[in-house]
Amino acid sequence: MSISASLVKELREKTGAGMLDCKNALVKTDGDIDKAIDFLREKGLASAAKKAGRIASEGLVDSYIHGGRIGVIVEVNSETDFVAKNDEFKTFVKDIAMQVAAANPKYVSREEVPEDELAHEREILIAQAINEGKPENIAAKIVEGRLEKFYERICLLDQAFIKDPDKKIKDLLADKVAKIGENIKIRRFARFEVGEGLEKREENFAEEVAKQINI
Repeated sequence: MSISASLVKELREKTGAGMLDCKNALVKTDGDIDKAIDFLREKGLASAAKKAGRIASEGLVDSYIHGGRIGVIVEVNSETDFVAKNDEFKTFVKDIAMQVAAANPKYVSREEVPEDELAHEREILIAQAINEGKPENIAAKIVEGRLEKFYERICLLDQAFIKDPDKKIKDLLADKVAKIGENIKIRRFARFEVGEGLEKREENFAEEVAKQINI
C-alpha cells in the first residue's frame, strides 16, 4: 500500500525512529500507526532513536588482523566508560572490526557518501536502465531501488551482518543500544590490505575473511 509522508512524519515524531525505519514499519503494518509503534519497539528502533541524541564520547578503539594480510582499526563510542568495559560492548566492537575486514565498506553511513559520488552512481544506473529498454521516467524510479544496493555495498550500517545475513549492521546496533541502555555510535574505521593500490595478482582476501568468520 501507499504510505503518505504525513503518516511517516507522525510516526517519526511519536517514536524518534529514522524516516526509513518508520516507512518500513508502516508498510509492514498496513499503515496502522499503533501497530507500527509496537513493531519499532520490538525491533529496538524506537528506544534506540530516543537515545541517539545523547552524547557518546567514551568507548573503544579496537583492531582486527586477518592472516597478516588485512588489518582494521575501528572506533565505537558509548556514553560512559562503564559500558565501554562491558564484555557485550567489546564483542560488538570486535564484530564491527571483522565486518569491515570482510565486507570492505567505504563509509559508516549513507549520510557520509559525497554528493558527487552519489550523483555519478545515479547517472550510471539511469543509463543502465535506459539501455535495458526502460522509459526515462520509469528508469528514474528503478534507479532509486538500485541505489539501495549501492548503499548496501559501500555503507557499513546498510550492510548485512556477516554472522547473521538476515540482520543489517544498523539493526545490530539498534539491538545493542536497546539492550545496553546507552547511545552507541560507530564513529570511524580504517582498513588496510597488503599491496592495496599496487599492481598484484588477483586475490579476494575480503571473501576469504568472510568465509572463515562464518565457519
